Amino acid sequence: MQTNIYFVRHAHSTYTPDELGRPLSHKGCMDTERMTESLKHENIHYVLASPYKRAIQTVQGIADWIGSEIMIEDGFRDRQLAENPVENFDQAITKLWQNPAFSYEGGESNLAAQKRGADATLHVLQTYKEKNIVIGTHGNIMVLIMNHFDAQYDYSFWKELAMPDVYRMTFDGLKLKEVKRIN
Repeated sequence: MQTNIYFVRHAHSTYTPDELGRPLSHKGCMDTERMTESLKHENIHYVLASPYKRAIQTVQGIADWIGSEIMIEDGFRDRQLAENPVENFDQAITKLWQNPAFSYEGGESNLAAQKRGADATLHVLQTYKEKNIVIGTHGNIMVLIMNHFDAQYDYSFWKELAMPDVYRMTFDGLKLKEVKRIN
């Protein structure tokens, strides 16, 4: 039997300096409703999310649909880019992908963030065997996790993600068998 993990990149959010409490924008809320409709046909058993409000709000609809609480998993939180805001976000992310061991002061390297996310994913695979699990998370950590299992998911792939975006990763045990975008 297989386990399906549906990684959900959060929908568009309204910028605030409060990273943890940043809410979805009106557009994000509307897009989340459409995404929830597509997930209703996937026989979801469990819903997990990053502790960030925007990730929780993005998967709340599917949790409500299946009558389940969202379980918060810190391993799927947004990556800490740096202790302080960076001058140019795109340049900063590019540098991290070019040098996976590099980290800005107070931030996580790609390797550190990837290990955190992959460990959380492996825990989910061991805990919820043969189930369908939705995970509300963030684009960068999502692609780092996907990259852990298949190197084709890289910086270029991350740049093309939508908000929200959903990818189903099908596993046989701990071995990745297939990745499919859910529209």
